[in-house]
Parts: sequence; C-alpha cells; structure tokens
Amino acid sequence: MIDAQVGDVLTALADPTRRLLLDALADAGQASATVLATGLPVSRQAVVKHLQVLEAAGLVTGARSGREVRYRVERAPLDASARWLTELAATWDRRLLAVKRAAESGGSPR
Repeated sequence: MIDAQVGDVLTALADPTRRLLLDALADAGQASATVLATGLPVSRQAVVKHLQVLEAAGLVTGARSGREVRYRVERAPLDASARWLTELAATWDRRLLAVKRAAESGGSPR
C-alpha cells in the first residue's frame, strides 16, 4: 500500500502547476479553486482538474462550504513519501560507501 501511495504522490508532484497549488494551499491553509486560480496562469477548470489529481493522491481534501469546495493540504502522504525518499537515499549512501571502500582497498564491493 505504501508503495502505491508514494507512487501516486510522486506522480501528482511531477507537475509544476500542482506543486504551485500545494504551495498556495499550504500558505493559505485552505482555499477554493476560484481563489487558487487567481494566482495561476491557468483557468479555474484546469485548477479543478489538478486538484482532483492531488485529491486522488491523498495530498489534498476538499470540503463543501456553501456553493464552493474548499481544499486543504493533507500531510500524511507527504510525510510517508519523505520517509521513503530518506530510506532510499540512505540505501544508496551505503552502496556508494561500499563501492568507495572497495575501490580504495582494491577489493570488490560487498
């Protein structure tokens, strides 16, 4: 389950407009698609589509408030992805250290 969630998060964050939306929501706390669209060079409809991708990845949630939906950032998927990336980096650091040690000693990496 965690691998799928991380994949969804990374896919959603691959788009620069979606990253801008997350930044705007993090700054505002919560906002509607209409408000978010005022700060971006895309239409409100495009913002809604981007928010749907972010929501499918678990990065935002929307709650109806009258006639509009107000979105806010969900931290848990970001935290899980950050942990996965940290573990991946540590694995590569260990592998590179083994290669370095092997090269310095003239042996083969373990």
